[in-house]
Amino acid sequence: MATAAQWLEGARPRTLPMALAPVIAGSAAAFGLGGFRPLNAVLAAAVAVLLQVGVNYANDYSDGIRGTDDARVGPLRLTGSGAARARDVKYAAFACFALAMVAGAALIILSQAWFLLLVGVGCIAAAWGYTGGKNPYGYLGLGDVFVFVFFGLVATLGTTYTQAGQLSGPAWVGAISTGLIAMALLMANNVRDIPTDREAGKLTLAVRLGDTPARVSYVMMLAAAVLLPLFLIDNHPWVLLVLLLVPAGLMPSWLMLKGKKRRSLIPVLKQTSLINLGFSLLFGLGIVLTEVLA
Repeated sequence: MATAAQWLEGARPRTLPMALAPVIAGSAAAFGLGGFRPLNAVLAAAVAVLLQVGVNYANDYSDGIRGTDDARVGPLRLTGSGAARARDVKYAAFACFALAMVAGAALIILSQAWFLLLVGVGCIAAAWGYTGGKNPYGYLGLGDVFVFVFFGLVATLGTTYTQAGQLSGPAWVGAISTGLIAMALLMANNVRDIPTDREAGKLTLAVRLGDTPARVSYVMMLAAAVLLPLFLIDNHPWVLLVLLLVPAGLMPSWLMLKGKKRRSLIPVLKQTSLINLGFSLLFGLGIVLTEVLA
């Protein structure tokens, strides 16, 4: 039976900043529209974190029963390592999804954005379908697209809309940038796992691109995410604060381009997750300062 520490490790807490980043960026955009609502922001954060943990457990379960994690390099996999029964890991994922639905329902009621019920159902389906079911899209190379859509566009724009009732240029820029960084994190994870994924028949985008192009794409996604807010400087000059992230991106980019050993890429996951959090904080601060100092 897995210990509490193993269950915590299986939840992959290093990925949680990735869940919070779009909520922070989306809330800042709502502030810029004059519609920031703290309670709605907290509920959006709860939905994002619970979905992220649920996805992590669901992937652990699905990859574990398929044998994809049998020779995995990286953090503990509960199912693949045998630390926990597959059934228990699956139930843990379902419990997270259920709690996310409760928080999401409360958010929808408060915001009266009833159409988001369908979006919520889509989020749960996408969370499970990444590696679960008969035809998981993560095994077809589509995981990166879904990560961009749900952990970038949906999470950020949904956060803004449930607070301000409308969207804005900063909301879209924040959504695209956080989505790109989320894609970069997934790319780093999948580059590390190219040999085992290829052997298991998991054709991620990294496997399809090949080792070197996949590594280069990571750097391009980070660069695009940080530079995109510059399109807002005419009306939001303080978004230039995001350029402070450039030094933070140098080390993970260097590791991705030059790290030959798969294990050397493990720190990139944490660094990329923190870059996304840092981006959302600096981007959000830039939006807030623009409004306060106007």
